[in-house]
Amino acid sequence: MPVFDTETIPAEVATGRVLRQSVQAERDQPPFDRVTMDGIALRYADFTSGQRSFPVQATQAAGDPTLQLNDGECIEIMTGASLPENADCIVPVERIHIDGRVAALEDGYEVEHRQFIHPRGSDHTKDAHLLTPGALITPMDIAVIASAGLTEINVSRMPTIRVISTGNELVPAGEPIAAHEIRMSNGPALVSMLETHGYVDSDHDHIADDPDALKSRIKNHLDAADVLVLSGGVSMGKADFIPQVLADLGVEVVFHKVSQRPGKPMWFGVGRDQQAVFALPGNPVSALVCCRQYVLPALGLANGQRVANPEFAALAQDVQFKPALTCFMPVRLISNTSGQLLAMPVKTNTSGDFAALSGSDGYVELPTEESLFKAGRAVALRRWLS
Repeated sequence: MPVFDTETIPAEVATGRVLRQSVQAERDQPPFDRVTMDGIALRYADFTSGQRSFPVQATQAAGDPTLQLNDGECIEIMTGASLPENADCIVPVERIHIDGRVAALEDGYEVEHRQFIHPRGSDHTKDAHLLTPGALITPMDIAVIASAGLTEINVSRMPTIRVISTGNELVPAGEPIAAHEIRMSNGPALVSMLETHGYVDSDHDHIADDPDALKSRIKNHLDAADVLVLSGGVSMGKADFIPQVLADLGVEVVFHKVSQRPGKPMWFGVGRDQQAVFALPGNPVSALVCCRQYVLPALGLANGQRVANPEFAALAQDVQFKPALTCFMPVRLISNTSGQLLAMPVKTNTSGDFAALSGSDGYVELPTEESLFKAGRAVALRRWLS
């Protein structure tokens, strides 16, 4: 799928968006020799010459213009202030006694040259690259962007996503339900997962298992959205109309079916206008796993987001999985006294047992080449919320 366009937005609302520009330092940081303690500023040479009492020349607070220190005197100084000219060390307020306008050092206190001074440019220098494209902007990055003097920032355009639940049996919460019907849970869960990862333009629609209705409504969504995420109707049953409907609408299939459990019927295609179309299985566990495994990473790449480093956890107990399929097993994360991250399997009765997922943190990937995985084995981990 293609990379989304960029847009310029106010920096204060950029948290959670993907940065699409470099951010360079406006000036040295700190931009001056910065005082790090309340106290007095003096000349180290005066101290080494034996002087221990210093007339207070003036007071300089953070934000005050930089003063010039006279030989043999001191300046009362505040944390965050610029170092007075001619001064080269700070004595903390706890180590001095001021009587009138004279500051005397504590008996036996030894001064070190340039103590309690944060040197100019020691964090970074002017024009240094602070942030690079592809970063997911955090509150800490907002501080960096503001320090660079930027009021606006270029980010990836937020995609328009439409989540579509299919099935005659689905009934939304709050509506009367018959004994043969089930509550609609996939759509709200998928929208929530997308929004949790920053994709807030993710409206939901429900369409019955009727080819004409599916074709008409899905066409409207294709015209309006960058990405479609469908749930249900993608397997091999007589009412699984989605693959044919998408083909009729000019969506070119890229793949259909993946050698995995849960989620084997997973389908992906690209529309005539480069819309990305993900058709997920209808079983709730399968739908959520496929959304986390395929939809979210694809959206991240289309956003220009840097690929995160892989994460691993050790199995907390032996696991046996016999089918010759990759297993995505829900887990709860714990840690031992050695600081090792452990993945405790969460049992699901079937791929429809979505209630079991509420106690899980994500899932691990067990490769198809093996069937017995011993406790302590390191396996790839995917968290639901990262």
